[in-house]
Amino acid sequence: MATRKPTPAAVAYDIQRILRDGGSAEHAKGVQWFFKEEIKSHGWYTAALRKAAVRSRREIRKEFGLDFLVQVADRLFSGEILEEKSFAVFLLEKLTAEFRDAEFKLFESWLGRIKSWADHDALVHYLIAPMIVAKPARAGIIFRWAKSPLRWHRRAACVAVIQGARQQMFFPKIIRLSNLLLSDQDDMVQKGLGWLLRETAKADANRTVSYLMSIRDRAPRLVLRTACETLPSATRNKILAKPA
Repeated sequence: MATRKPTPAAVAYDIQRILRDGGSAEHAKGVQWFFKEEIKSHGWYTAALRKAAVRSRREIRKEFGLDFLVQVADRLFSGEILEEKSFAVFLLEKLTAEFRDAEFKLFESWLGRIKSWADHDALVHYLIAPMIVAKPARAGIIFRWAKSPLRWHRRAACVAVIQGARQQMFFPKIIRLSNLLLSDQDDMVQKGLGWLLRETAKADANRTVSYLMSIRDRAPRLVLRTACETLPSATRNKILAKPA
């Protein structure tokens, strides 16, 4: 009698059980300290979680294929537990070169499932951002996200082009995006924009410093401070000085 092939839901359930049984209750209590939002955690350390995910990625893909693996990840990212969402990203993070527009749209839909900056940044920085670098035309989507009423979409608009900024890509788009978000009062969005401008400054200091000087009288201080973190102290002090 032939053995029935497991479904993605069944495989995801097995992973959820492993994550539930293998975590640390003590560490789970400490995880909440990093978040303003209420977080559900099994208490895994990142290195151990990634190692388990890499092993599962290898086994699942070998036996069932890439599409099946994506479906498993989709199930895991639908949950409420921090480690389940991180595990989903770790399953796929080294495979983005093999993904196409269908997967990009799927990952975009995951933005609606975000509960904290941790699952947001894992998804956007390790799955969405490299796919934008691989196909720069996708970068246009950040302007739609920037106008969203949802904070995680607006933060995603910034984080999604950080990998491109490090490669000196998208500078005009980054400036346009920054101008759209300078009045945003959400601290998660401000931190995302500051992070983007900091990475842009590392890759293209001259143009970025000139831009920061032009907005220093209207940009939120959190954005400016974050953007200036790696600049020489004299330059940083000049940007952060109160305009006369």
